[in-house]
Amino acid sequence: MALNPAKIARTVAHAESLPAPVGGWNARDALANMAPTDAVTLTNLYPGVSSCDLRGGYLSQATGMNGDVQSLLVYQAPTLNQMFAVDSVGLKVYNVSNPGAVGASVFSGLTNAIWDHANISTPGGHFMYACNGTDAPLLYDGTTWTAITNVSTPAITGVNPSLFINCLLFKNRMWFIEKNSLRAWYLPTQSIGGAAQMLDMGAIATNGGYLVDMCAWTIDAGFGVDDQLCFITNKGEVIVWHGTDPASAGTWAEVGVWQLGAPMGRRSLIKYAGDCLLLCVDGLWPLAGALQSSRTQPQVALSDKIKNAIQKATIAYGGNFGWQVFIYPKQNAAWINVPAGAGQQQQYVINTITDNWCNFTGWPATCWALFNDEPYFGSSGGKVWKAWDTGYNDNGQNIQSFAIQAFNFFEMRGVEKYFTRARPNLISNGQPTVLMGGALDFDLTVQPEPITFAPTPYGVWDVSRWDQALWGQSLTIYNNWQGLAGIGYCLGTVFQSASMGIQISWASTDIVFQAGWAGI
Repeated sequence: MALNPAKIARTVAHAESLPAPVGGWNARDALANMAPTDAVTLTNLYPGVSSCDLRGGYLSQATGMNGDVQSLLVYQAPTLNQMFAVDSVGLKVYNVSNPGAVGASVFSGLTNAIWDHANISTPGGHFMYACNGTDAPLLYDGTTWTAITNVSTPAITGVNPSLFINCLLFKNRMWFIEKNSLRAWYLPTQSIGGAAQMLDMGAIATNGGYLVDMCAWTIDAGFGVDDQLCFITNKGEVIVWHGTDPASAGTWAEVGVWQLGAPMGRRSLIKYAGDCLLLCVDGLWPLAGALQSSRTQPQVALSDKIKNAIQKATIAYGGNFGWQVFIYPKQNAAWINVPAGAGQQQQYVINTITDNWCNFTGWPATCWALFNDEPYFGSSGGKVWKAWDTGYNDNGQNIQSFAIQAFNFFEMRGVEKYFTRARPNLISNGQPTVLMGGALDFDLTVQPEPITFAPTPYGVWDVSRWDQALWGQSLTIYNNWQGLAGIGYCLGTVFQSASMGIQISWASTDIVFQAGWAGI
């Protein structure tokens, strides 16, 4: 579009500085009314308190399994932590605690690779239970794996334990959910075997269906007598119990039944500080707020700001395996694993301090586990990976970021502008490849450009020569101008980077433009 030269001559250049979109990804509000610190798209940039930071990468942890790794099981004892993976083709359990190729499997002959697990300590030792609803539950004591049946040692009697799909430690008891039923089973206190007792919720769940998951809901943010046990059905009914001994009416009572959205599979409910997080078709909800609103106040959901993206994802990928809610306390982050298809998994990530969101791509995760306080994920190809705090590269490949900041009229709505330059203000320990651009007048067809980055081979301590090798540098501010050359009423700043081994923190962007008149 051509501007009137006479009018351009009378315009004045304006310079505006925009904070980076620390308000996070907004997939809810109208494009014309977003906060300037929000982003229409925010991929692989984590919204911190004062900057948007490039996400960490991932590195290989274990290889040599077959098919998809669909479960990661973590055994925790006072002096021994171990992680195990279950693959979908070999249908075996492998020890993946140490980096490298796996050795021989520790258990085989399975028929299902989707397992749930829980740890329990008793006077007899420290144990991990795992169950999948098809095979006999597995009990691990730090050395030996035992398939639990009605006649094994130890044994669970009174029910077929192969029907257990979920397990949970609650009030010193192991609890299990029976597959395709509204029945839960529990063992005696501090026991790993014995006669299982049933808690039947068939007369309570008014919408029928079957139990999918359970979680301990802790009102005081600790573990104590006021803990409550929550069950959720595939219909979205939440049934809450309070007490210690379900066999005694004096110490056990139903708290209530609430209707929420249908959960996204068997990994949809997780303990979160003094609350539980529920991943359902409506998004990610804190249980305390959800039970008070019963779906009538969508703003209670932690995912309210990206609700349109959640809705589209649950409709498009709801039948795929891999939905999971996961919490990484070390980085104050929680995320929803979105199984968008083979090799297309992504994570919708929230900063749990600010409640702001972004989208991660490039982590091909089928399942997640926290091992030694670090996040690990299983993937296709029979592999396990360590994520985030591994340096800034994806298994030796560049990390690509892309963002479109909220469209900004620069307090001149209805006035056409000629945007000329942009300068991202970055904090980095290297020189990443960064491109700045602009999306004009709500144009969301802007796509990432193919960009490359060639890392500098820095010296290795105790290997490279001091006076010859090139050594890495400390954090430095980078703020180089780049051309824009676009005409429109509003601008969505486009940020794109490619980096490997380099930290990037995007603090702000300076924009230069000339303002005309309405109808120029």
